[in-house]
Amino acid sequence: MKYVDGFVAAVPNAKREEYIKHATMAAEIFKELGALSVVECWGDEVPEGKLTSFPMAVQCKPDETVVFAWITWPSKEVHDVGMKKMMEDPRMQPDANPAPFDGKRMIYGGFIPVLSV
Repeated sequence: MKYVDGFVAAVPNAKREEYIKHATMAAEIFKELGALSVVECWGDEVPEGKLTSFPMAVQCKPDETVVFAWITWPSKEVHDVGMKKMMEDPRMQPDANPAPFDGKRMIYGGFIPVLSV
């Protein structure tokens, strides 16, 4: 059964191109490690909510945009091995390749698909 990782983060608008470069490199590594696909989306219509919302969840600042991304894997087992290798990969270490956003405000999780049409 396929497995999906989902991510939401706030990225400074001034770092959009840097984020795309960072995400492109990460996507190439995820694919090397068995991911089926990687999708990165830059917020376009992401309203601020009254009780909850994407911007509230990641404490989005006025000069930032919410990004929404997901990675599909062939199985949870491939995901588990791939993510472990990703965290150890020297190309993704913070000193070599710092994230162009505040990772402490990123939301992420793993999901088992229940519907795909």
